[in-house]
Amino acid sequence: MQPPLLVVAHSRLERRRARAIVNRVMGPCKSNATVAALVAAAALAAACASKGEAAPPIASEGFSSPDAGSVEFGRDDSGGPAPTSGDGSVALPANFVATELGGYALGPPIMTGGTDAGVVENADGTGGCSLVTAVVRDFKDKSDGNGTGDPDFDAFLGYGPTTGLVERALGSDLKPVFAGNCAEGPTVNAPCPYGQMLTTRAGFDQWYRYAPGVNLPFLVYLAFVPNGGVYTFDSEGYFPLDNAGWGNNATGDDGKPHNFGFTTEVHLSFVYKGGETFTFVGDDDVWAFIDHTLAVDLGGIHTAATSSVSLDSLGLTKGSSYALDIFNAERHPTGSHFRVDTNLSFTSCGTVPPDVPR
Repeated sequence: MQPPLLVVAHSRLERRRARAIVNRVMGPCKSNATVAALVAAAALAAACASKGEAAPPIASEGFSSPDAGSVEFGRDDSGGPAPTSGDGSVALPANFVATELGGYALGPPIMTGGTDAGVVENADGTGGCSLVTAVVRDFKDKSDGNGTGDPDFDAFLGYGPTTGLVERALGSDLKPVFAGNCAEGPTVNAPCPYGQMLTTRAGFDQWYRYAPGVNLPFLVYLAFVPNGGVYTFDSEGYFPLDNAGWGNNATGDDGKPHNFGFTTEVHLSFVYKGGETFTFVGDDDVWAFIDHTLAVDLGGIHTAATSSVSLDSLGLTKGSSYALDIFNAERHPTGSHFRVDTNLSFTSCGTVPPDVPR
């Protein structure tokens, strides 16, 4: 069973058509309701593109099947996420993997007709995201398939972050931009304390874009829990693609087989009120952009590293809305850590923009 999805539509008419599409398929094939919703989303995104319109992520009406399994958490009287146990945590749906704080669940694949469908999930605007929707893309490690895997994955070794691998400005398509440092060829703009960390621009451009035969994209759901004044997702064994995608390919620190070699992409938005903080702990590469500007730079192959940001230092305007875009890559066994602590007041709890195949 999969969590409910939302269908992207660019006009009121298209939203009505989307409702009709999903309502039709949910009757005869309820077990495939979530897949059908994604097909509809992809079709609508393609329709917008055919008109020459840009296809930014747009919050839209959503539909779910009772058979799909609910991922909505309780709400208190103020509309915020409601704790359901004495320690302030929330009760996870049965299909979630419980972690140190919170949990995660793998959703359905999101490639349809060669592109990722643009999807918005759980954008309730209440100021607290107990559930965040993201996308994970599975890659083959370099040694997989008799050495035919991706040359950027399980190919390099480092012991601390390598900064400067991406440009400070987020790309216009909401993807990080390859800076050309610590890759094949000469490096002129940044030190490379652990040597080469990347291959080429073309290879990097596939990390957060659907590339047929190279990566397999899925939705993933991250459950945040209240934690001493902040919301936290903490997984010291973050393996959302175990037994999925290209399959398990290495043994983790826990002595169990896992699917290594994947990226995670998260797009959120928030209203800045003053005094907020954002902390990320993770390995390997981690980049976070606030207002489309690099705020956390923990690139390269490394064990779990930490970076914190006080938003008061960024020159933001109180009461204004800003984007928070997070990119992670798990590129080397044997550990996988992913932790976020924040007290931001979110207005969108996860957007997956449409992709152009690379």
